[in-house]
Amino acid sequence: MAERRKYKKRYCKYCEAKIDFIDYKDTNSIKHSLSERYKIMPRRLTGNCKRHQEMISNAIKRARQAALVPYTVSRKAIVAYPFDNIVG
Repeated sequence: MAERRKYKKRYCKYCEAKIDFIDYKDTNSIKHSLSERYKIMPRRLTGNCKRHQEMISNAIKRARQAALVPYTVSRKAIVAYPFDNIVG
């Protein structure tokens, strides 16, 4: 049998800072829970507790709806000059 890897215990930074509510308009606090392709990172990677992870996911979903954060970014669809495709 393979040995289990031992990981460092991660602590919720929102519990340490005693944050009660995470606002969707504060993109600086949200960006730490997003990957480079703007996907929500899981609790096991961020170290958030269940309560704050649910707040983060709701805030990210609301920020996406308000167009403050993009949904996902595809590396295949990257265009060097996006305004060249506009005819007008």
